[in-house]
Amino acid sequence: MIEPAIPADEKKRLETLRALKILDSAPEERFDRLTRMAKRMFGVPISLVSLVDDNRQWFKSKEGLEADETSRDISFCGHAILGEEAFIVPDARTDERFKDNPLVVGEPNIRFYAGCPLRVSNGSKLGTLCLIDREPRELDEDDQQLLQDLATMAEQEIAAIQLATLDELTLISNRRGFISLGEHALQVSRRKNWPATLLLFDLNKFKPINDTFGHAEGDRALISFANVMRKTFRDSDVFARIGGDEFAALLTDTDESAVATVLKRFADEIETINHAEKRGYDIRYSVGSVSFPAGSVVNIDSMMAEADARMYENKRDDSR
Repeated sequence: MIEPAIPADEKKRLETLRALKILDSAPEERFDRLTRMAKRMFGVPISLVSLVDDNRQWFKSKEGLEADETSRDISFCGHAILGEEAFIVPDARTDERFKDNPLVVGEPNIRFYAGCPLRVSNGSKLGTLCLIDREPRELDEDDQQLLQDLATMAEQEIAAIQLATLDELTLISNRRGFISLGEHALQVSRRKNWPATLLLFDLNKFKPINDTFGHAEGDRALISFANVMRKTFRDSDVFARIGGDEFAALLTDTDESAVATVLKRFADEIETINHAEKRGYDIRYSVGSVSFPAGSVVNIDSMMAEADARMYENKRDDSR
């Protein structure tokens, strides 16, 4: 067996995938419809929308398969995202890359595989729309085009998620995505009896950066701030650019001491950037924090309003 290689843009690819917050999400009819169509059109027992994570492939939609994910090192889709066209394996038993693969010698006993990479706007390939059969077979040119057409439809659905919930500049959630994901995180917190903390950030003296150094430099500052959020917060935290120079983060299952530690780490990362990158200005910010104990019944809007008030109190203090 030959393990799939790592794409050249792996860091950007994983950042893009995780920014979508689509991994481990609930089934969605818009993707399930495509796998049902693929299964029926091609007469295969299994069709999938597979997303290739760091060390696994996770199935956003699946027809004919019980598993939710498999290891990336044995995945066919890990190979498929390396190319530009459909990746086709007519008979895995005669292919040196797969003949002793656990998915071939054991369940689901893959013989035939065909997967089209799913691209997003920045060129990264996040996964595939794929077909699997337990018997060897071929795909003619018309069938390959049909598979590509279905993959394009899957790409459009992913693009819709990006447009609706991602900030185009920073590639973290936008306000709409933050509210949607935040409400879900709060529901989980209530069920698990976890505390929750909302942090609201506002960049100080951001307008002078645009006025003095240009909007491109202002964009660079926003991207840097978002990258620090991505580096500091956990995958389970919800963080976003909610507008202009305002950012927010929702932390669950985190007590006040842990929140203080996170804020200190965040401040240290910002200072590292300020010292390392001689831009002619420093990134400065104010932050408002509001915490609710385990079992609290709150919504994301009320948390944001309270955190906003506290953030502006801090901003007034900083300007004195």
